[in-house]
Amino acid sequence: MAYRIIIFLIINFLALAIGGYFTGKAVNADWYLNMNKAPWTPPGWVFGAAWTTIMILFALYINGIWETSENKASIILLFAIQWILNVAWNPVFFYYQSVWVGLMVIVALTLLIAFFAINFWTQAKLNTLFILPYLVWLLIATSLNAYICLKN
Repeated sequence: MAYRIIIFLIINFLALAIGGYFTGKAVNADWYLNMNKAPWTPPGWVFGAAWTTIMILFALYINGIWETSENKASIILLFAIQWILNVAWNPVFFYYQSVWVGLMVIVALTLLIAFFAINFWTQAKLNTLFILPYLVWLLIATSLNAYICLKN
């Protein structure tokens, strides 16, 4: 059990590292600094704290449903799709500066995390609380991305 949590943590934090690579310099670039951003955009440090917490909780959540699932292949597939969408948003939004495609990616990711929470509710039970911060954060992030799409 503990080794699986560590594996999920490593995979999750690898996603954060890749995302950070594409985000690091871009948040200080003129392109991003001159955008109209939502008034509810949190300070930069909140993103790091939020994502660190979310990825730890998500590793616990995935491990929990893994232990109770009869169809582990579907969990790995959904986890992989989540990982790809999570990693893809940063280069799409910041490197390619494609805010509308970024919005499509983050909406897809939000729907997938909502699917996790709803579909695995009977298995996860109380462990569903571990995925709720991810879902809430994605709803906020989606609203931030949508605001940028609409106001720029």
